[in-house]
Amino acid sequence: MIKLSGAAIALTLMAWSPAAPVAAQDFYGGKRLTIIVGAGPGGGYDLQARIAARHLGRHIPGNPAIIVQNIPSRIAAANVMFSTAMKDGTTIALLQRGILLAKLLYPTGVRFEIEKFHWLGSLNSETAVTLAWHTAPHKTAKDLFDKELIVGGITGVDPETTPRIYNSLIGTKFKVVTGYNSTAQIALAVERGEVQGIADWSWSSLKAVRPNWLADKQITLLMQGALKNEPELGALPNALDFIKNEADRKVMELHFTQKTAARPLVAPPEVSEERVALLRRAFESLAKDREFLAEMDKAKMEFGFVPAAEIEKVVAQIVSTPPDIADRYGKAFAPDAGR
Repeated sequence: MIKLSGAAIALTLMAWSPAAPVAAQDFYGGKRLTIIVGAGPGGGYDLQARIAARHLGRHIPGNPAIIVQNIPSRIAAANVMFSTAMKDGTTIALLQRGILLAKLLYPTGVRFEIEKFHWLGSLNSETAVTLAWHTAPHKTAKDLFDKELIVGGITGVDPETTPRIYNSLIGTKFKVVTGYNSTAQIALAVERGEVQGIADWSWSSLKAVRPNWLADKQITLLMQGALKNEPELGALPNALDFIKNEADRKVMELHFTQKTAARPLVAPPEVSEERVALLRRAFESLAKDREFLAEMDKAKMEFGFVPAAEIEKVVAQIVSTPPDIADRYGKAFAPDAGR
């Protein structure tokens, strides 16, 4: 009878046992990671995603190839990430910040729950700017209350939703022409004379996508919108300056809360905590990558990484919004609100 030592028995059992789960750090070797962008090509979200995609792989063990896929509808992109996207960590997304409040506005179209996403961080926080083409009669914020400004919009996204809430809460006179797929398309419409301006374009995206507008004084900046003023914009008034009562202030602040998570990154529910942690570390490392930062700087894209923990605080705040504020927020977007 042959006797086996303890070590031999252990080796024999290992040989006959099923393969151990692949460690997270070995998982991505030879694989492809997809970044879904919930916006059309050519805009700020798309540009940031493509620059990140060229550098992120270096910070993921296994160095996966990374591709970018556009889904121009922000709600459709979030729905895909919540329900049909691969749940193994090979699909992540850069979503539009509007998905954070979408359920308050479009409850029937939203099939995701923001608190169930795995938040990986945000590529930036943002300040909105309202601008008019140089041929428009609007030269100061006061003109927004006296004269109609025709602006381009994207259905359910900041360039459309922000002017609507401005009309409702502070009495501006924006007329929104909606149906564009990206701010880049709206910018072309402004240059062609189809519309007179944009009510909400991220300051960093404006500088990246149309720096000549600023350098050549082709536009007039009229107002900014965020919880805190952007130092670069100097004394440009904030929409919050025109709020007349505390209840409306809370509604406007709720709208601006999403600016903190201006370029939110998510992984779908059910992705393992181990891979989520790995992806979070990868983005934190990317935030210090000199080559990545140099390319962002060359593209004139501002970058200020917001860690996952901070985004989770924003999500928790939104999810716990009091019903009366949530109701007022929804009503502020009614077609006849503020008109």
